Amino acid sequence: MDASSDTTGTTRIAQDLLGWYDTHGRDLPWRARPGSPAPDPYRVWLSEVMLQQTTVGAVKAYFAAFTARWPTVMALAAAPDEDVMAAWAGLGYYARARNLLACAREVAARGGQFPDTEDGLRALPGLGAYTAAAVAAIAFGRRAVVVDANVERVVSRLFAIDTPLPGSRPLIREYADVITPDLRSGDFAQAMMDLGSGVCTSRSPRCLLCPLSAGCAGRASGEPERLPVKAAKKAKPVRKGHAFWIEREVGGEAQVWLVRRADKGMLGGMRALPDDGWAARADGCGEGPASGPWESAGKVDHVFTHFSLELSLVVYLGNRFDGTEGEWWPLGRLDEAGLPTLFAKAARLALAAERQDA
Repeated sequence: MDASSDTTGTTRIAQDLLGWYDTHGRDLPWRARPGSPAPDPYRVWLSEVMLQQTTVGAVKAYFAAFTARWPTVMALAAAPDEDVMAAWAGLGYYARARNLLACAREVAARGGQFPDTEDGLRALPGLGAYTAAAVAAIAFGRRAVVVDANVERVVSRLFAIDTPLPGSRPLIREYADVITPDLRSGDFAQAMMDLGSGVCTSRSPRCLLCPLSAGCAGRASGEPERLPVKAAKKAKPVRKGHAFWIEREVGGEAQVWLVRRADKGMLGGMRALPDDGWAARADGCGEGPASGPWESAGKVDHVFTHFSLELSLVVYLGNRFDGTEGEWWPLGRLDEAGLPTLFAKAARLALAAERQDA
């Protein structure tokens, strides 16, 4: 079926969905309720960056902390890199945090005002097609076609698009464009997200609660959950590496040696335990920052986007460590260091091993 062949039907989709959203839309800290003035573009942009590859539940606390500490884009632009990276720790996909700072500083250089068009937003660092469309629609009321994973699922089922992803994405966008209204496109985008998140879910979609079920081709097929069709996943390569726990006591205070990772590359710019140079395409060399002796404290398994990592943790047993490119961090304040999740897990493993030996 041609995506534009049923003008009346596609208009009804928008009307029914917006009516549902006015009653059932989620209350989220970065949103404005239907009928209220549009939310601050800074809050919309920040939330959309945080929500990439991350759940709403995980983002809420980070969003509250960020906006309390840096309530405006100008405040964020003036923040030290290390403070922002530490505050981001645990959200994952750390390139987003670096792009966040680059974008904030570009907006600050423009006087603190975000561009109010999709094209203008696309020109900012780190804003891809989805984020630019979302900010344009939600913050500025522009008509924009906003397509995330939830929208892909809803549209695939609504029109029974059975071409496997990612090949179906152009057609999904075509249909999403047709059903996006000229008015309230920001509310429409958020309604589609809410529908996909809470009703048209990946498994066991709740079709009886769906405001679009009467015209849904996927439901009519009897197997809406099979859509969208996904290509078979390729097995992720497994890499191996080592992390090194080096501890000392000064004046009765325990300290651990931390390094700052290179700005570019995996977990760039983050504080971390020293490691042996593992990477997405290579195992680590096994060599530590000192000759030893070392003792094994166990392993940490961690999954990145394109590979899995088996990280062996070893503890320094020597009496003298003369590292220069790093810092001694108080063990009692380790939660303030902003360690990325991988190294936070390794630190917990080291501390658990210490308690067992005590």
